[in-house]
Order: sequence, then structure tokens, then C-alpha cells
Amino acid sequence: MNPLTRRDFLGSVAIAGGTAFIPPLLSGQGPAETGPEYLLFIGTYTGKGSRGIYAWRFNSDTGQLRDLGLAAETENPSYVAVHPKAWFLYAVNETPQFGGKAGGAASSFTIEPATGRLAPINQLSTRGADPCHVALDRTGKTVWVANYSGGSLAVYPVQEGGGLGEAVYFEQFHGSGPVKDRQEAAHAHSVSISRDNRWAVVADLGADRLHVYEISGSPLAVKPASPAFAGAPAGAGPRHSKFSRDGRFLYVVNELTSSLSTYSFDTAKGVLKVLHTISALPAGFKGGNTAAAIRIDAEGRYVYTSNRGHDSIAIFSLQKADQPRLVGNAPSGGKNPRDFNIDPTGKWLLVANQDSDNILVYPRDPKTGLLKDATQTVETSKPVCVQFLKS
Repeated sequence: MNPLTRRDFLGSVAIAGGTAFIPPLLSGQGPAETGPEYLLFIGTYTGKGSRGIYAWRFNSDTGQLRDLGLAAETENPSYVAVHPKAWFLYAVNETPQFGGKAGGAASSFTIEPATGRLAPINQLSTRGADPCHVALDRTGKTVWVANYSGGSLAVYPVQEGGGLGEAVYFEQFHGSGPVKDRQEAAHAHSVSISRDNRWAVVADLGADRLHVYEISGSPLAVKPASPAFAGAPAGAGPRHSKFSRDGRFLYVVNELTSSLSTYSFDTAKGVLKVLHTISALPAGFKGGNTAAAIRIDAEGRYVYTSNRGHDSIAIFSLQKADQPRLVGNAPSGGKNPRDFNIDPTGKWLLVANQDSDNILVYPRDPKTGLLKDATQTVETSKPVCVQFLKS
């Protein structure tokens, strides 16, 4: 299969608030090249030369990036997510106000397969300031947004043509943590959807909580699990999370303590229980640092997190799924590695360094999980999110 030909999907799907028609997927053929190619989208903070979302084409044989330019002009698209079944992309606009009112925005786009250009569909308020993360459930029927400064969660239905419908679920979080300058209030930072599409977890950095939601029914319904949340280690600041391949564990990167926490997860009841927490920094490091992103390889053998300050990618072995082990730290090749991602083949890891305005491509050894020296560095202004469009 050509990597730009996504699996066929045609028909109507029921969602909360109505029925959405998802158009048939297109077969995008890019220029003839030496190997399989994938579209790559980079979310940014606008200013300092950036104007929005940028598109690249990535060759998984050579590890080379080719610049496709500005995909869409939009303000502070700090995180983007690609629809799992159709040519749609969703972004948060991380702003304190939208339409003259408090709150950021969520934007929807159609993707032009050959060029990566994005055509705007619609844009809605997130009802909370500074939305910093967006995710889709695995059927592509709902879009989930975490509002950082607003400390809240909003869930939207995907409508006909890929646009966002009015929010069908909203929750304002409350609480605080012991780190006074960062945990004075709730700060929702990310949403993670379980592989069986039954559960969602929202990381609340400000209150040291992981909120759990059950997804069920047709149309999809969202409700808090019982209990509604699990506590994180005090002052940890849970930021992003990923489920294990079998769904029985959740790995959480903690921003404030630069650590990785492992939780057991009851897949029947949606109950999280923290097992242990380990540092993402090498022994002896004394400088300031905050952790950022987390990814797991497709085989579920390694988990990676990024360190800002030490400016590295931490590599953890999952030989024992309930006991990750730090096996190395690879330099990020720049300042403030805000995000990174593993390409769909698992052979490469791409790092976006926000403060040095660059993206580096690292060969990855799937057996050891370790990274080799970067083979390419490209410049782009204030990159903060790396998302592949997978076949």
C-alpha cells in the first residue's frame, strides 16, 4: 500500500448531536521518490516568523524531510491531530481569548493529500483559555480538547464534512498542588484515548490528577468513571500520557519532577493505580529541567519522553511493562524539545526544538530503542507539535 493511501471508509456514523457523513478517503500520490512517504504536520507558536501549521513530506527509506511550506495560516496552533479515517486535521489555537471572550479555539481543516495544504472548515470556542492539546477518539467521531489556563475539558462531535459541532461535554476542573507558581489551579494538559476506545484520561498538571472518562453508546456518550480521577505524586505535574499496547498500564510524563510514572489500569472499571515513578534524567544532573512529551513505539517495547533544560530524549525499556527502566538519554540537538514523534515505520525519531527553531531526524534502532546521530536538521520557527499522517 502506498503510505499516502489510507484505508477506505465510507458511510454515516452516529455521533452525539447528529449523524456525520465521512467522505471516502482519497488516494494521494506525491511525486515519485525512492521510498514510501508520509505527510508530516508541525504545529507552532505564531510569531518570530511562524504563521501557523506547516507541512513536510518525510521519506521513511532515506529519513529525509522535504518542506511543503505553510499548510494553514492560523494563530498559535500548538497541537494538532489527524483524523484516523478521513482527510481531516484538527488544531487548538492556544490563545487567552477568542471572539472577544475568554477562551481559546479549536479549528478543523480538510487535508489536500498531494500537497498537505489545509482548507479551513470551521472554528469554535473551547470555553477555556489556552487550549494546549487535542485528540480524537479512535473512531474519529469526537474531538477532545484540554484547556490549560482554563483548567477544563471540552468534547466536540465531528459533523458532516469534518467540521466541529457544538460541544457535547464540558467539565470545569478544580484543585491545586504544592508547587505554588505552577499549581495554583487546575491545568488540563492532555487527553489520551485507550486502544479499545472505551476510556479517556485527562492529565491535570495543576491539581496532580488524572481524570478518567468512559466512552460508550451510539451516539457516543461521555461520563466520568467511578472514581472520577486518580491522584498523581504530589508536585509531579502530570502532563502527557500513553496507554500500553494491551491497555493494562498507563505511562505518564510528569513535567515538574521530570519523571515517568507507571499506573496499572483496570480495563473493565477504568480505575488507575500508581505503581512507581522514576526519573527521566541521568544520575548526577543538577540543572533545571521540565519534562514535556511522551511516545511509545509500535511494538510497545520502549517509551520515550523529552527533557527541556537537559535538552534530551529519555529512553525507557518496557521489557517489564509494569517496571520501565531508563536505558539512556540522547541529545535533542537543540533547546527546549517540546515534542517529538516516531515515524510510522519505527526507524526514525523526529524532535522539534521550540527555542532553537529546528527539527532533527534521528535513526532509531528498533531492537535497542537507542538513537544514533541525527542525519538531518531543518529550520522551522517555534515548532511545538509533530504529527504524522499514517496510512
